[in-house]
Amino acid sequence: MSEREYLDYVKEHPDEDKRHLRLQMILANGSVYPHEGQTTLVDRQVDVKTGTLRVQGVFPNPGNVLRPGEYARIRTIIATRKDALVVPQKAVSELQGNYQVAVVGSDNKVHIRPVKVGERIGTDWIIAEGLKPGERVVAEGIQKVRDGMAVNPKPLTATAAAQPAPAAPTR
Repeated sequence: MSEREYLDYVKEHPDEDKRHLRLQMILANGSVYPHEGQTTLVDRQVDVKTGTLRVQGVFPNPGNVLRPGEYARIRTIIATRKDALVVPQKAVSELQGNYQVAVVGSDNKVHIRPVKVGERIGTDWIIAEGLKPGERVVAEGIQKVRDGMAVNPKPLTATAAAQPAPAAPTR
């Protein structure tokens, strides 16, 4: 875990007894291991090359499903953002380190607006500043819209939101 993630976690959980991270394991086939793990040790030194701390955890293993040498990814919840404003990553465009979204006004006209982004959560961004709850943003066809352009907005369906963006053609 990165040093920053660890410090954020400690800030949100100042009580020493509550600093045990709950762990979730994603197996090599992409499935989630049904039993939750828990940290047993957080290394006392930050690796100067990577800026990370080594974390050790244990998982129950009924039926000996887990085998030595298997590949898995581990994830945990470090922080909870109450009332976070979240938009699909594909609705946010970056230009020279600045982020922006195309907001659809009540007149169905697009207004390009700068935003400050927070963390990425799966396929979504947390928007820290520049957008208000309830505002509509363009998530499909973001490359085609321009400031002041009239659009016919449609809600983003759950299946469209879950689909990854198409890959760029290769040569």
